[in-house]
Formats: sequence, structure tokens, C-alpha cells
Amino acid sequence: MHDEPEDLAVGDYELEERQALRRVAGLSTELEDITEVEYRQLRLERVVLVGVWTSGSVFDAENSLQELRLLAETAGSDVLEGLIQRRDKPDPATYIGSGKAIELRDIVAASGADTVICDGELTPGQLRQLEEVVKVKVIDRTALILDIFAQHAKSREGKAQVELAQLQYLLPRLRGWGGNLSRQVGGRAAGGVGIGGRGPGETKIELDRRRIRERMSKLRRQIKNMSTARETMRHHRQAREVPAVAIAGYTNAGKSSLLNRLTGAGVLVEDALFATLDPTVRRARTPDGRLFTLADTVGFVRHLPHQLVEAFRSTLEEVGDADLILHVVDGSHPDPESQLAAVREVFAEIEGASAIPEIVVINKADAADPVTLARLTMKERHSVVVSARTGSGMGELMAMIETELPRLDHEVRMLVPYDRTDLVARAHKEGEVLSLQHTGDGTILHARVLGALFAELDRVAKPVETV
Repeated sequence: MHDEPEDLAVGDYELEERQALRRVAGLSTELEDITEVEYRQLRLERVVLVGVWTSGSVFDAENSLQELRLLAETAGSDVLEGLIQRRDKPDPATYIGSGKAIELRDIVAASGADTVICDGELTPGQLRQLEEVVKVKVIDRTALILDIFAQHAKSREGKAQVELAQLQYLLPRLRGWGGNLSRQVGGRAAGGVGIGGRGPGETKIELDRRRIRERMSKLRRQIKNMSTARETMRHHRQAREVPAVAIAGYTNAGKSSLLNRLTGAGVLVEDALFATLDPTVRRARTPDGRLFTLADTVGFVRHLPHQLVEAFRSTLEEVGDADLILHVVDGSHPDPESQLAAVREVFAEIEGASAIPEIVVINKADAADPVTLARLTMKERHSVVVSARTGSGMGELMAMIETELPRLDHEVRMLVPYDRTDLVARAHKEGEVLSLQHTGDGTILHARVLGALFAELDRVAKPVETV
């Protein structure tokens, strides 16, 4: 038997396990010439950040690079430099232009960096040409986010979703050198040359592409099968008419902390981007005792890679099928309005999400500027200011949830036989019990209930007035 402290929640053990194996900076075995290897594992150690500022203010550009820094540090990097270039649009060849690429090469050499991270999604051609100039590995924002997801996914479904997104990203970016690029063919396609005109057949890069497509097809089938269990549970909740509330919002806004505060779920909480990927559903009750479910969903970020939205579609359905969305935003962030806008962009891609009632939960009130909080509450009329850490504002939030949940339309006063006490229990769970009276013939139930339970009561119970 191990003597373990009883007050540690599941999330504490998960956090301890995650921190037990971390990347250590300075231990890279990266080759000097990046073209010596055909496929490279993503290793992030000493990095230089580069952003292209095309629109908005300098504050917006710096804020975007600060977020890229947090992403890089979450992935295990040591950030050495951050550069922003003002351009009308990214250079189609090298992203930052040939002259700036040479300047970047000098900065990389002087700082001893082994990786450049660009704040945008680069085309395969931009990645290759920028690498040729700076002579170190170049990755973009999308690859960085995918790497964080790969580190943090722990469930079978989460790992499969991340792998699918990574393969979708990798497929157009596969590269080969030397003989692997050969495209010779034989037979009729070779113009009837015959002997000596036949090529080597399927090349290595073509073989890899075919294997990746086969693997993607297999992963899609697996994800579809795995999502069946969640759909079954969701349909069960809908059949019982238990209202569903989804917690959504920007990454690191405090969604998991809010779930823990409202339900005591004990899920992993970490001050890092995309700390929680797997959805957690827990039961909660309104102040008048009505049951509902709370689902913690994956966090969003500006320019969330489309591959991830596609791969995590089954997970994001928790938002689309909810009766109410708690849109959590970090009140202490320098630009919370942009976080709200980025999350709503993703909502627009989820079927039905835009039409669901939304409560904006402005979190981290204990660390936020009062002026920012006042500005947010003025702009977002249907909002509440809370602190998941201290617990302030939770009563007001629960009262708002109670108001927004689907109404209990049927008020009943019925005599329920003693052999159907399960219906009384359901009234406690799914409805609002106003009074109970036990008689010789059964229990007189006075309650407000939803349609499905009303139909069941109407079938087996008797109205009190006719007794």
C-alpha cells in the first residue's frame, strides 16, 4: 500500500505525470546541414520568433507575438529573440523577404538558435526557401500548435484526432532529396521508348504519401467509431431531458478551473496553453436543485489550424448540442476582446453553435484591471465577472445559468403509486419538486417537470383532483 495524500484530485496526478517528463533545452543532436535528412522530428529548443505585421496597430502585432512566445514555451522551447516585420502582405517566397531573411540568418547565428518559428501558416515553398537561407529548422504556428496537442493528448480519441491533424498538415509538406525525387516512367507514358526508358516505379515520396493517406482513412474510421460512445451518452441525456451546458473559450482562460469550482470535478489545471484537450462532462445542480450537465471543451486560439477544427469535430459537437454556452474569457489578458472574437469565429464553423444562448464569463477577476472589467461588461451585456480561483461571482453565475436553462413547462399534482417511486426520483433529478405528501395509496407529487417526464407521469399516475 502506498501512503498517498487523500486530498489530491485526479488532475493533480495528471499534472504531476505531465511534469515528470519534460524537454530539456540544449540537448539537441540536430545536424548542421538541414538538407542531410529527409524527414525531421519536430524538436523545439532554442528558438527565434518571427512575425509579419500586415494590419492593425503595433500593440496587436506585439500581442500576437507574445501569444506565440507562450505557445513556444508551452511546447518546451527557450525563446531567445522576437522579431516583427511591417509588410503589406507576407512575401510569397520567404515569408519575410530575401533581405530580412539574410538579417534573420545573422541573428540566428549570433544567438545560437536552432529553430525559427513563424507567426502564421507558411506554404511548403516558403518553409523550404526560408530554411535554405537561415540554415536552421523553420516551423510555422500551425506545426507548433499541433506539437502541443500531440504532447497533451492522453485519451485514445484525443491521440487519434491529433495524429489525423498532423498527417493532414504533413501531407503537402513531404520532401525528398536526390533519387527520391525521380519521376521517370516507362511503357506508353515514356513515348514507347521501351528498354532503358522505364523508371524506377513508385518513388519513396509517392510511397510515403500513399501510406499517409491510408493511415488518415484508418484514423477517420477509428474516430467515427470512438465518437459513438459519446453520442450514445449525449442521446441518453437528451432522452432524459437533462439540460446540457458547455464551457468554451480561449485557451488558458480558466475553463477547467471553472468546471472544478462548479462541480468539484478535479480535472487537470495548469497555467499553460491547451493544457486540457479531452472533454470532461460532470453533473451539477442549480440553486433550486435542478440537475444539468457541464462539459469542459478544448480551448481555442487565434488562427486555430483548420486541420484541428476538422479532426476535433466530434469533440466540438459538445458545444453544438448544448442548451447553453458559458463563453469563458480571461479578464486579465491585455486584449480580451480579440479572444472573444477568435472563439466566435470557431463557433461559426460548428453547426448550430451560433444560435445557442451564451453567457460571457469574465474570469480571473482577482488579477484583472477594474477598467478592463468595466469595459467588457459594458460591451457584453449578458456577462458575469467571476474568479474561479477565489470563488467570487459563482452565485451570480449559477443564478444566470438557472435563468437560461430550458423552462420546466409542466406543473403537475399527481398521485404516484409506490411501485413507481423511480418517477419521484426523476422529478427530483430532472425537475423542481414543490411538495411531497405520502398517503396510503401513494405519493402526492407537486412539481414542475419537462415534457418527457410529464408524459410518463400522465400514463401511470392519477391527477389528485380525481382521487
